[in-house]
Amino acid sequence: MKTKIATLCMAVMFSILTLATHSSAADPGFYDKDHIRGFISFGADVRGMMPGFKDYINNTVFVGSTLKANSGADTSLYYASPKYKKFDSSIYPGLQFNVGAQYKQFMTWINFNFMITQTSERPSKNVTAVDTSGNAQSFPLYDGRWFSYGVDWMFGWKLLGEEAFFNLIPAVGIGFSMMNIHFTANWVTYSMDNKGQTSIMRDRYYSTMAASFNAELEARLQFNPVSVGLYAGYHVVRYNELDVDGSKLHPLRNDTDNDGDTWFVGLRVTWTFLSPWEKKQLDKI
Repeated sequence: MKTKIATLCMAVMFSILTLATHSSAADPGFYDKDHIRGFISFGADVRGMMPGFKDYINNTVFVGSTLKANSGADTSLYYASPKYKKFDSSIYPGLQFNVGAQYKQFMTWINFNFMITQTSERPSKNVTAVDTSGNAQSFPLYDGRWFSYGVDWMFGWKLLGEEAFFNLIPAVGIGFSMMNIHFTANWVTYSMDNKGQTSIMRDRYYSTMAASFNAELEARLQFNPVSVGLYAGYHVVRYNELDVDGSKLHPLRNDTDNDGDTWFVGLRVTWTFLSPWEKKQLDKI
């Protein structure tokens, strides 16, 4: 699935670039750069995790049951099962920042999006783990944490005209998303690529990146130069397996396909700058 999405994203990107290059070369008057207007926008939203995304987070953040002692002479495996609160909610806050340009009704922009850090606090500073012989050993615990961010190149169209007070703006885009996960202890992990390969998780974030597809619709009220819009959409991501110090982590038992899909609804404020042509008209007044 992840390979198919990445291939589709690349195909769409090359198609857009090819069409844009062909149009510009064929017609020197394809657009008038003096009428291009830049804009920036800020948005805050709520994002709903799809069931597969929720399973992926809980199965990944809380993976692990085996620990090793710090002493090189002690090669025993110790087992523990600390009781962490899982991420039961499917709704989380998100932020967006856009930088782009519009030419008449056509709009294109870079969308920077964030899902704010979520934390499952450690039940205690340490956990007592026991090996198969009944020997006990104390190991440190950490907060289970995750957050994500991404960048999408978006393309939109003002359906009701360039200067309409009320507008509908559908948009689609492709880009990438980064998932960052902090595990709950120094667990021993077993690689999905090599059953004999192991690594030990450290007190740090581990990250994985994947291609993304984004689609949204904005209902906007335009008060030049400020606009206020209500937007909603769907974000598609299939994350790659986490690389934990050389081991590809594969903790998923219920075939969630590393799902990172979310729907989102939010409010956006946009500031649109004057075009060079508009600035010239003001200078003549």
